[in-house]
Amino acid sequence: MKWETIDLGEIIDIKHGYAFKSEGYSDAGDLVLLTPGNCDESGGLKLKGDKERYYIGEFPPEFLLNEGDMLVVMTDLINTAPILGGSFVIPESNKFLHNQRLGLVQTIDEPRIDQTFLYFLLNTFEYRAQVRGSASGATVRHTCRGRIKACKVRIPRDVAYQRRVGKILSAYGDLIENNRRRMALLEDAARQLYREWFVRLRFPGYEHTTRSHGIPDGWKRLTIGDYIERGCITLQTGPFGTQLKASEYVDAGTPVINVRNIGFGEIRSEKLEFVPENVAEKLDIHILKAGDIVFGRKGAVDRHALIHTNQVGWMQGSDCIRLRAHSEEVSPIFVSFGLREQSHRDWILAQCSNKATMASLNQDVISRISVIEPDRIILRQFDEFGSEIVRQQAKLQQQTEKAIAARDLLLPRLMSGEIAV
Repeated sequence: MKWETIDLGEIIDIKHGYAFKSEGYSDAGDLVLLTPGNCDESGGLKLKGDKERYYIGEFPPEFLLNEGDMLVVMTDLINTAPILGGSFVIPESNKFLHNQRLGLVQTIDEPRIDQTFLYFLLNTFEYRAQVRGSASGATVRHTCRGRIKACKVRIPRDVAYQRRVGKILSAYGDLIENNRRRMALLEDAARQLYREWFVRLRFPGYEHTTRSHGIPDGWKRLTIGDYIERGCITLQTGPFGTQLKASEYVDAGTPVINVRNIGFGEIRSEKLEFVPENVAEKLDIHILKAGDIVFGRKGAVDRHALIHTNQVGWMQGSDCIRLRAHSEEVSPIFVSFGLREQSHRDWILAQCSNKATMASLNQDVISRISVIEPDRIILRQFDEFGSEIVRQQAKLQQQTEKAIAARDLLLPRLMSGEIAV
């Protein structure tokens, strides 16, 4: 197979996005206003759930994107620029807006390049390194259409061969995306059940239950601190910098969960750091068990991660606080889904916000989080349902991580011609 080295500008052009007016920004709407944060580090569209930004104002219709449109990141707010130049493809027409700081990729020599191959090409390390190397800015990194078009890339001359490469890599991408959709559906099912039973109070048998003070008789309104006093829960702050030094991190070993790994009830494993096993053994008080709940101490303090069986033996980082249940009176799954309710998240953010500094969470705030204590039968029923949801999510997450690892291993080899297809 013959390959050729070309400038990207020979096959593509880049169209700049529109500077949408701030008065049209909204927390809800029909049109998602895309930002660089919508690009995953390994490429692909990353939706941000209830953190998404929407637009409800007027704008030129040419900046409403169509299914199949491909965007590249032109600005990265992180100085190491992990997403600069990365690409993602629009999955649906008439829903996403082409914002500034993102470039629309336009093919100018279609007979030479397959679109799927081009997408993976724009997510290779070699191309991304060129974009980072030519970027401007010390803290916020910028690129431009000219710099992207000047990048040197190797492509097979045979477009049919490009299609075969794209098809192989897309199969992994489809599996990853399908698993993520299934995980989201499972998450939604558990959240809806929690809301129905413990917010709307329409649990099994609610029609025959009397209430006082707004809750069913026999139920209680408590705080995490009440469970701590009863010895049902303990909190543990992560190891201090004197115990776990940055120089001790290695490429492989015991995974350490830091605040950037914490999502909405889940662990984001893409940015894990590691310490040698002997270091983890010295800090065994911070080793995690299934059912532990881990909070971040700085930044996105309204998030937490529920530790699955996949993460048993991992360690909490210095910027985390761990909650651990020690009694059957407390269901970590029940607590976790309660913490995902917007009312709880808003309360935590209000307690931790400080206009002068980054939001900061501590054990005192966690101990004051309110919880409802249902009767044992209802709690057990929800725990059984939630446990099955969590088990399925953990299995899908494990499959997804293996697919990502396989794709990331194949990507450079297929895109360089090291492996022929």
